[in-house]
Amino acid sequence: MCSRLTTNAENEFWCFSMTERSHGLFSGRTRNLARHNKPGKLTIGKLLKDFKEGDRVTIVPKGNFKDIPHPRYRGRVGIVTEKRGGAYVVKFNVSKRTVRTLIVNQRHLDRAGVVKSKS
Repeated sequence: MCSRLTTNAENEFWCFSMTERSHGLFSGRTRNLARHNKPGKLTIGKLLKDFKEGDRVTIVPKGNFKDIPHPRYRGRVGIVTEKRGGAYVVKFNVSKRTVRTLIVNQRHLDRAGVVKSKS
């Protein structure tokens, strides 16, 4: 995409682009990432969650912490494979073939909803 168009005497358009800044998720405006879940709103019960291997969890970035998972993984449902310190290793499918592994702090994990069978 051209940022500037110029013409010459024969009315030919030339396109040249100047360097533009990145518009990625973490490029400058991270103020809104923690707007809804302030650190004061996290209770002791929410901070001291315990998950077992094989539990289904949802990744929900909370609070204004440095260890938040990337926003592209928000809402993903994965399976806990192991515990590392205060964090958990979560595996989830990106596509049919690709499996991602994330190390996520326990405050950013919630239990995935249990689907009831129709009977």
